[in-house]
Amino acid sequence: MLGSALAHLGRVDEADRILDAAEHASRAVGDDVVHTGILNRRAHVCQYRARWHQADEVFSGLAVHGALSRSVRDSAALLDLVHGPEAGDPYAAQRPTRPYAQEVTRSPGSLRIGLLTRPWGGRAVDWEEFVLANARIWSTHLVTWIDGLAAAHARPVDSTTVEPEALAAYSYGRQVGGTEFVHALAMRNGVARAIGRYFTAYDLLLTPTLPEPPVPLGTYAEGADGPGCIGQLFHRSSFTAPFNVAGTPAMSVPLETDPATGFPVGVQFAAGYGREDVLFRLAGQLERAAPWARRTPAVWAGGHDGA
Repeated sequence: MLGSALAHLGRVDEADRILDAAEHASRAVGDDVVHTGILNRRAHVCQYRARWHQADEVFSGLAVHGALSRSVRDSAALLDLVHGPEAGDPYAAQRPTRPYAQEVTRSPGSLRIGLLTRPWGGRAVDWEEFVLANARIWSTHLVTWIDGLAAAHARPVDSTTVEPEALAAYSYGRQVGGTEFVHALAMRNGVARAIGRYFTAYDLLLTPTLPEPPVPLGTYAEGADGPGCIGQLFHRSSFTAPFNVAGTPAMSVPLETDPATGFPVGVQFAAGYGREDVLFRLAGQLERAAPWARRTPAVWAGGHDGA
């Protein structure tokens, strides 16, 4: 349910055989998954245990490991299996009062829900400065990832091995200075505190998941300089990215379909830090009221004979 590598640990080693792996690196929820009709939820940072000793917060906390599922029940069960700290973790989230699988059938009760219908630009910090700060964080981390892969497989880092947008971000990341990186982290902290204050007055925030329908393949590679590529990504993820930055949980629920194309339309609900319980209660209620598991577009991969 979350966006490219499942956090495997102990009993969940088998989970990668039955769940699609995904990782939220660019957004609070995996935005490309919105168009598939899958329930998509990003847990708050510190919620997942890492299987490998070298694993840590991805992109300085801008991403978490998780998995995709078709149902609220499966998403809750997965988080029950993988949440909690490992020995030596520098900090950890408070443990839930009950298993998340039990929250799915509980009533969400009366909730204070805010509504945001326009992108975040200008709230808490200037939007372009927000994008630039995240471009610096992303790109510098990308350098270490790509260099590590290149060294491990004895391959060059160039256009023969790396896609244009990733190569542009890699090149930009090599130019980011240490002071610029520290300032970017400071901006991230300011956004996190602003969002944290919001959830002292509201239980949830309701937004569109994406500001526009799905774009053609290759769109994100247009104008492939480092900041430009990440700017495109953030402008098309303007409702979801702030929750990656804040480290707070959010979910995209496929409640509607576009009548013109048949594509699923995601609705995002975000909650305060550590409040996955509220999201699971609401998600369970919404799934019972408007089930989506069997909803498919006119053309889909499972629609051919023998599927």
